[in-house]
Amino acid sequence: MANLKEIRNRITSIGSTMKITSAMKMVSAAKLKKAQDAITAMRPYANKLTELLQNLSATLDADAGGVYAEEREVSKVLLVVVSSNRGLCGGFNSSIIKKTEQVIASKYQGKEISLYTIGKKANDILSKKYNVITNNTAIFDKLTFDNTTVIAEELMDLFATGKYDKIELVYNVFKNAATQIATLEQYLPIAPVEVEGTATSDYIFEPSKEEIVEALVPKSLKTQLYKAICDSFAAEHGARMTAMHKATDNAKELRDSLKLTYNKARQAAITGEILEIVGGAEALND
Repeated sequence: MANLKEIRNRITSIGSTMKITSAMKMVSAAKLKKAQDAITAMRPYANKLTELLQNLSATLDADAGGVYAEEREVSKVLLVVVSSNRGLCGGFNSSIIKKTEQVIASKYQGKEISLYTIGKKANDILSKKYNVITNNTAIFDKLTFDNTTVIAEELMDLFATGKYDKIELVYNVFKNAATQIATLEQYLPIAPVEVEGTATSDYIFEPSKEEIVEALVPKSLKTQLYKAICDSFAAEHGARMTAMHKATDNAKELRDSLKLTYNKARQAAITGEILEIVGGAEALND
């Protein structure tokens, strides 16, 4: 059994760890509230805009302004992988890395695959195995629509110029603080929805369908990317808050166990000392 000094040192060390994990939990909880409010507010708008765009893209060809809806034979694929810059968030990053590798191995086996990583953690692992064309870690320092627009325009240009035949997003969807869902979502070309009858029968276009789509498509794609990154950002803080909560509980349980061990050892030492004193006193009496 470890001596009393070693146990006291372990108790002190675990107590310090508890303070750190508890503080990280509170910080993530505060950031989660803001991120959750942001993604909850924009989801209906982003989803409706994407639905509208998909309906319109079903009636367009490349010459009519639907270059972003152009279906090509897929040989070159770009996966945009969204992770985090920091760890200590449970299985948040590992699930994204695993999802990316599964997609490459199953869906795009034999294809030319490139990655566009957003976040340091995915890049650190995936860059050792796959071709990473760009790694963006600065976006999380100031996550705004304008900053994500730069990335969206770069992706749109890569598709429009034919450098890639398909671009997909791999990111964690925020469900709640304890649940994040690793998701694969098609970004380009715009996937048309299958509807019965005329896809745009409920819409009246003014001035014209082509002019509206020309302005709507870039905005929708920028919004879709911004929503994905915001989703991942909220999921990250939810995962970190949950991980730090569990770490704090585990540290408390371990500390309590060590305190019990310490008290038992201390009691045993005291009992031993008493027995020695009693034994010595009896020896003197004899």
